[in-house]
Amino acid sequence: MGSCARAAFATALLALPATGAAGTDELLRTAIAMAPTEGGSQACRTAGAWLDPATGTRLPAEQLMASSAKRRIVLLGEIHDKVEHHRWQLHTLAGLHAHQSKLVVGFEMFPRKVQPALDTWSKGKSSEVEFLKDSRWREVWGYDSGLYLPLFHFVRQFRLPMFALNVDRELVARVGQEGWRAIARGEREGISDPAPATDAYRRSLAEVYATKREVLLEGSLPQEGDDRRPGHETAEGPDLAAILESDDFARFVEAQLTWDRAMAEALFEARGENPDALVVGILGRGHIQYGYGVPHQLADLGEESVAVLLPVETGAACQALKPGVADAVFVVASNEDSEGQPAKPRLGIMIEQAEDGIRVLDVLEGSVAEVAGLAPGDIILRAATFPVVHTSELIEIVLRQAPGTWLPLDVRRGSETRRFVAEFPSRFE
Repeated sequence: MGSCARAAFATALLALPATGAAGTDELLRTAIAMAPTEGGSQACRTAGAWLDPATGTRLPAEQLMASSAKRRIVLLGEIHDKVEHHRWQLHTLAGLHAHQSKLVVGFEMFPRKVQPALDTWSKGKSSEVEFLKDSRWREVWGYDSGLYLPLFHFVRQFRLPMFALNVDRELVARVGQEGWRAIARGEREGISDPAPATDAYRRSLAEVYATKREVLLEGSLPQEGDDRRPGHETAEGPDLAAILESDDFARFVEAQLTWDRAMAEALFEARGENPDALVVGILGRGHIQYGYGVPHQLADLGEESVAVLLPVETGAACQALKPGVADAVFVVASNEDSEGQPAKPRLGIMIEQAEDGIRVLDVLEGSVAEVAGLAPGDIILRAATFPVVHTSELIEIVLRQAPGTWLPLDVRRGSETRRFVAEFPSRFE
């Protein structure tokens, strides 16, 4: 990856098209056999059903939850800024808890160094404000905490152990810039060598890599399942063969594998420390779909009793399901159908984290940023008077903007520091 985009992807992409499902056990196969025959197209029209992604047939929820609760590890995927995905995770977590009261829940949202804050919260010894502050939520994740707090309160209410799955983004960024082998063992946060990516995983990552010039700050980071997913190429199409052979892309893959391996090891360790419990992982769907990422690394560690469950939106996304994406998917309302999914403010820039701020890589024509006067090469230092050091901090500030508001941005251009004002439209499309 080029020097500009490499850091942006290494530090900003939290989930990439990736990862996957273990084989169904006997109970799940029985559930599939019991399901009424219904074409995928018909089943995808209405939210509220579990589906077998291979056939599109409905799965009885009770049998599916019972089957999944007998696995050692269950992975619940998400697209980070989608309300319905988090609602689904909460209800699925409750369903699993009904069958297995001993749960241990891991979250991608937290690096390991904030584990003490998670322990204090899950034991009921800190307030919500204290928890978000002590876990450094704004710095390490940056998405609206309201999306995740129902999950955190569920864990707290039942006094379930809660653990961090992630590592510092700085480590992943270094791998993306220097390569895994260039990082001294003592600086790898204890992570062992990842299992090599499969050819299918490498190709899916190459498609993401090919779209890097389309990465825009649109109130959320680009993720699997949105309109910037692989396959949305230019008329000429990406030169995937050249990408697959490039050294920059090799480091890009190593950065993703670092994330996958770190989370797999955290899940594996939690399973070893809690042999009588079901370990549940809450993480981006890109790390778990198709078996490419975390499940692949878990298998390399010797753990194959893994269930992958995913939400899928009604309509085209559901109808495009492919066999092997997960053990089962649950149909949720699409953005158009779901309440609580308002359109988001869009600044319209491609960014990367620089040493002293947020560097603008590209500005979308006709965007709020272009009207404000931002240009490639600008370094954003402050937004709404708050210093922005991490990309997540800028994203969180943009997310808070209401229609019709003005957002002051302090920007260094060359040797000068100037203030630009981003004026958001009275209605978000």
